[in-house]
Amino acid sequence: MNYYPISIEKIKEKIVKKKIFKQPIRSLPFEDILNVKEITNEFGETLVRVDGDIPIDLPIIDGQRFLFISYDQSRYTHGIHKYPAKFFPELPRWLINRYSKPNDLILDPFAGSATTNVEAMLLNRNSVAIDVDPFARYLAKVKTTPIDKFELNETIDRILKQLVAYNPKMIDSEDIPEFPYRENWFAKEILLELAFIKKIILNSTDDNDIKDLCLISMSSIIRAVSNADDNCTRTVVRKKLKKEIYPSLALTKFAENLIINSYRVIDFTNRLKTKPIVEIPDGNDARFLTYPDNYFDLAITSPPYVNAVDYPRTHQLEMYWLGLANGSLSKLKESHIGTEVVKASEYKHLHKTGEESADKKIEAIYKIDPRRAYIAYKYIYDMILNLKEVYRALKPGGRYIIVVGNNRIKGELFENWKYLMNISKNIGYKVENYFGSEIIKHFIKVPREERITTDWIIVLKK
Repeated sequence: MNYYPISIEKIKEKIVKKKIFKQPIRSLPFEDILNVKEITNEFGETLVRVDGDIPIDLPIIDGQRFLFISYDQSRYTHGIHKYPAKFFPELPRWLINRYSKPNDLILDPFAGSATTNVEAMLLNRNSVAIDVDPFARYLAKVKTTPIDKFELNETIDRILKQLVAYNPKMIDSEDIPEFPYRENWFAKEILLELAFIKKIILNSTDDNDIKDLCLISMSSIIRAVSNADDNCTRTVVRKKLKKEIYPSLALTKFAENLIINSYRVIDFTNRLKTKPIVEIPDGNDARFLTYPDNYFDLAITSPPYVNAVDYPRTHQLEMYWLGLANGSLSKLKESHIGTEVVKASEYKHLHKTGEESADKKIEAIYKIDPRRAYIAYKYIYDMILNLKEVYRALKPGGRYIIVVGNNRIKGELFENWKYLMNISKNIGYKVENYFGSEIIKHFIKVPREERITTDWIIVLKK
């Protein structure tokens, strides 16, 4: 007799009803105008709305604003795991098509969940994904790894059979990882279920790529089955939330996500016409690349913002269960550009970047909050290092395309994109285009007055 009455057939029926593979709108010529039209927003401003794939030769006027409607955010391996502030896939797909050719080498120095790299593979481009965060690199590896359908299906069948035979007596105390406030984050039953899931994954196959996919599928449910708020980038328990957590939740959610993710990976694998190379190196940083001069054909990225998402805190529970961390995350937080982890000694005095308009804002912020002023300064300082490093590593004529938004810090509008554009000219780039992309959906919960409503896309040419 099974410990919980879990039905894999019912889980599969539920998945079928979700219709996770909706056909996206394919590329259309601009003249067709079916997916490209002018609209007026609630403020009376004219925008160009583009639904689905963006036409390669879409005309762009400097300063123009677009509303891109994405249909592919969960398609292929893009939907394998929730990740804050993700690219919508149509944007890097368009930029890769527009500014590169097959077999070119593409860099994303702030790769995050590797949206750029997945799209590069699908378009037969080789790529490099750089990120200081170990969770991002692990997720990127899973999302860019094609897997044999038959071996994957055999492994999943074995895992699902063991899942329905769950018994908590099969778990030893050492199967549950130690990490701070463990019992605060998880109910006892959920700790046992997650430990069981991880144990059967590790024993399910000798194929490390399949094992990693299964572990990421486990990771993808961890926030949902924890006591933490599902919809906040900060991992916090809110007593008023009254989140419903019940025995068997982790087992059933994992089974569902594992099946769905296997579909996504198989779909992705089948779409690959060739076998492009993706490198995800350790020991690299957006500010210090180990790659030689004049190496990359194109770079595309969406860097963090000032007051950035605290990625280590966002994914701390996932990292604990995946064995990527086991204690304090402060050192990892310090390594992120845009971090709020700064020392009091660092903001005793006003710091300047050398970019006049940015320095005026930093000075105004300093009068109100020296700590925030230093965070803003450090962000610009680090982005200068990044701009110089990518310039060095790009081939002559290569482009660096940056997607970045503004912040409001202590009431002051901090226009990141304008500062970075000005700085890039001094480094040697030519600003080829700049245009806006309206943001219509927020996974990130931030105060209304600090919310970003437009991303700016800057096309820089070496």
